[in-house]
Amino acid sequence: MSAILRSAISVSVLALFLSLFPGHAQEPHNPAAPIQLHRQNPHYFLFRDRVTVLVGSGEHYGAILNADFDYHRYLSALEATGLNYTRLFPGSYIEVPAKSFGIRRNDLAPEPGRLLAPWARSDAPGYSGGGNKFDLDRWDAAYFKRFHDFLAEAETRGIVVEISLFSSQYGEMQWNVSALNPANNVNLTDPIDWKKLNTLDNGNLLARQERYARKIVREANSFSNVIFEIDNEPWSDRPALTDVVNPYLFPPGRDQFPNSIDLPDELTMAWQERVVQWITTEESSLPNRHLIAQNYCNFRLPVRRLLPSVSVVNFHYAYPEAVSLNYGLRKALSYDETGFLGRDDASYLRQSWNFLLSGGSEFNNLDYSFTVGHEDGTDSEPNGPGGGSPALRRQLRVLLEFLQSLPLLDLSPDWHTVKYARCLSASSFISHGCVRHLSRWPRTGRTALGFAARFVHLRLARCPLRRQGCRRRLPSCGWPENPPLARFS
Repeated sequence: MSAILRSAISVSVLALFLSLFPGHAQEPHNPAAPIQLHRQNPHYFLFRDRVTVLVGSGEHYGAILNADFDYHRYLSALEATGLNYTRLFPGSYIEVPAKSFGIRRNDLAPEPGRLLAPWARSDAPGYSGGGNKFDLDRWDAAYFKRFHDFLAEAETRGIVVEISLFSSQYGEMQWNVSALNPANNVNLTDPIDWKKLNTLDNGNLLARQERYARKIVREANSFSNVIFEIDNEPWSDRPALTDVVNPYLFPPGRDQFPNSIDLPDELTMAWQERVVQWITTEESSLPNRHLIAQNYCNFRLPVRRLLPSVSVVNFHYAYPEAVSLNYGLRKALSYDETGFLGRDDASYLRQSWNFLLSGGSEFNNLDYSFTVGHEDGTDSEPNGPGGGSPALRRQLRVLLEFLQSLPLLDLSPDWHTVKYARCLSASSFISHGCVRHLSRWPRTGRTALGFAARFVHLRLARCPLRRQGCRRRLPSCGWPENPPLARFS
């Protein structure tokens, strides 16, 4: 997968154009309102009376369900590095310690007997993950105390939490430790093919899923920092091949992951639409309405089937084209997961700048330096397919603070002015990298002459030099290993 994902950064230009339109009136002040899309520019969020983007580099989604994970230290570490986003799996899906996806120390894979689930344990031994089986008719009070406390502390720290209600199972191994598997509960749930779990053809499990989803939605309703995701990577269990990244590969590899771009099949889409109904009808009688996110595909595709009530479109391992192909939707476009490009921080830093300076709304990295015992994000030993470090989080803070310094409501992508760039650009432009060639200004027809460039070194987070440019060619910015950000005036 590494080679394919690295090709995502080889775009010719990624720039944002600051529109010449005048500023707009401020939104009404309501700090208690849940995060929402900004009405004046719905590619960005309104949170705590401020327009914002979301940037995260967080643990592997098991902060609540793993009883050994100290989420207080984790949230403190996120706040200390200025990041404002994390994802959370509430318990419908877990993984197997030291086995799932090659992750050695996996927050989403509690050690035997250490899983906290929304359902209470029964008196019957025999759960395959250690301890007693689950009773799906009863909720676990200790779990929901932890759930509320996590959301409250994240809210206090200004961190938005995406709650992924469901997930694909990816294989028999994960299904074997699911509380919904009939072997792991005392409620006689139907024995089904795990590939049918997230479809309407899943027997009596559908009613169990509805009860669980409504419970999670209800318990999270009072929090302003919550987004609900319907299903994590819904195409994985029942993929419908839609496109490929590299069409020149030979079959069968051309049509298989990681070269395939898959969508969920019709059975999965119908089930996802039902989940949206559960969320919206449950919240219809509650005080707050929260954003709903649809995880659309890996890499890039034009969105052709957006489910009702969805405001956030999530992509995984995304190319910047995921933004350009879908900007007209006037929805938040999110790079919601990366983390399979090895341990080099630079790979994820490039992905974040490329995506967000294409007009994206959100970026999130799987940070494997967060593990049990290292909830402050300091685990530096190899731990699976990705990386993550305090240094990466500091550099992502530079990105977030830079974007927050801009008039985001007036930003929109410009794919015309910069004809060739290794990095980014200009006076009415913001650019990541070393700009080589500018064309005419798109709105005024003026030729770009006489630029002064201020370069921001992304690793040092400062502006150590200024360079003069003339006509349409700009001098090199230096630092080839760590391309800086340039603002032009």
